[in-house]
Amino acid sequence: MKLITLLSVMVCSEAFLSSISKSQLSSRAAARSMLTVTMSPDTGANLNSSDDDGDDVDFLLSDSELTGEPAAAFDDTPPAPFLHAKALSEIQAKYKRSESDTGSPEFQVASMTERILYLTKHLQANPKDFSTRRGLVALVNKRRRLLNYLFSEDVDRYSSLVSSLGIRHKAPGRVMSREEKYAKFKSKKK
Repeated sequence: MKLITLLSVMVCSEAFLSSISKSQLSSRAAARSMLTVTMSPDTGANLNSSDDDGDDVDFLLSDSELTGEPAAAFDDTPPAPFLHAKALSEIQAKYKRSESDTGSPEFQVASMTERILYLTKHLQANPKDFSTRRGLVALVNKRRRLLNYLFSEDVDRYSSLVSSLGIRHKAPGRVMSREEKYAKFKSKKK
């Protein structure tokens, strides 16, 4: 059945008929059907000793050797997530207050700063990644609230942390009244 289907498909092709006659077509199809592939366990007995000289050397070729194109330069820099994890562990070790510290404001702010730097680089490369953008904004706001808390608890620790991490943060102050807020603007009333 397969042979008939194969023959009918090949016969219908005009380009194929112009290059090969029908008798050649049927003899090739018959030759293909005689070649069978088996997966018997005694395949070693079917090999002739004259075929296995041992002189043949097997070669593994790369894509560039097969296609003739020059091979791309191998980039041996580690992937960005690995570098991020390494930098994150280093900065966490630097700002730990004790061996088991994971909750101090310095530790959390330092970790968030490293994550913010990583996400900023990611967003520069992928500007349409809006879910990461939302996560970045949430992370910046959480870091800001932690810095506000640290400022209210200990100003010295706050100032040393902000200066060492290079964070631009406006220290929280008292809420300005309406007159104070708009005093610097000229009145438009005449």
